[in-house]
Amino acid sequence: MASDAVKTEVVKDKRDKIICPECFNETNIISDYSTGDQICGECGLVISEKIIDQGPEWRAFNVSERDKRARTGSPISMTVFDKGLSTVIDSHDKDFYGNKIKPKKRAQIYRMRKWDNRTRIHDAIAKNLSKAMSELDRLCSQLEIPKDIKQEAAFLYRKALDSGKIKGRNIAGMMTAALYAACRMRNMPRTFDDLQRFSKLSKKSLRKFYRIFVETMNLKVPLADPKSYVPRFCAALKLSNHVQNKVYEILSDIKGKNISSGRDPTKLAAAAIYIAAILEGEKRTQKEIARVANISEVTLRNRYKEITKILKIRLEF
Repeated sequence: MASDAVKTEVVKDKRDKIICPECFNETNIISDYSTGDQICGECGLVISEKIIDQGPEWRAFNVSERDKRARTGSPISMTVFDKGLSTVIDSHDKDFYGNKIKPKKRAQIYRMRKWDNRTRIHDAIAKNLSKAMSELDRLCSQLEIPKDIKQEAAFLYRKALDSGKIKGRNIAGMMTAALYAACRMRNMPRTFDDLQRFSKLSKKSLRKFYRIFVETMNLKVPLADPKSYVPRFCAALKLSNHVQNKVYEILSDIKGKNISSGRDPTKLAAAAIYIAAILEGEKRTQKEIARVANISEVTLRNRYKEITKILKIRLEF
């Protein structure tokens, strides 16, 4: 079986991810470095033999041994303006052994640290990236954005900056637009209201910057799915899984109807939650749901009336 697998051409996608040529599985690929085989975890096909172990040549049995034998620093990161390739003189005023630096040396270390910072940020692009990545760090920390989406946002911003299409634009606005685009592309439920709460810009300005960013970069951003907002809203309202499943049913029923086109997904999700909570006997007031979804009670009433009319649902208050 192994000899046949070697003759089989290994399929790779655009990102050089290994795909099984037999069952086209790409998520469960097992790399056994002890035998040098790469095996499909679904069908058992040996995709390749004699793979190269790209790890270090030494072994470590605990953290201290690994730290002593490691000869490399932290990995390259798109979220750092210089990708983490430069060194930093920290401000702890301690030597390698943890002892405090003598007062005579502190002034010298201070001057070295100042000039080190100045030489790292030496041109306009470096200054732009430094401000943008600090803004990205702040937003992701306050919005609890995962690292993969943070990396995606940094990549999109770097790509736009290298193309020169956002030169002269507001740095914070374009970075926020890149973050929102990354959230939409990764199906992360975040709204303009969430970003505006922690951003220094107005909601109108954020929409403007996002529209400019998408048009200039020619991004194909998928439409926001109302179902992606359901877990967060239900958790804030302390609703059970029965209500959440009922909400998914309602949103699936209206997906093919005209009501879902051109409507804000957060408003549809809030209206579906209001209906499902009443049907499952876990009623929440319109004020509570509107506050969680950050919409008005009038909008919530209009949306839930449209849904109940089209789906012919009768609510008993």
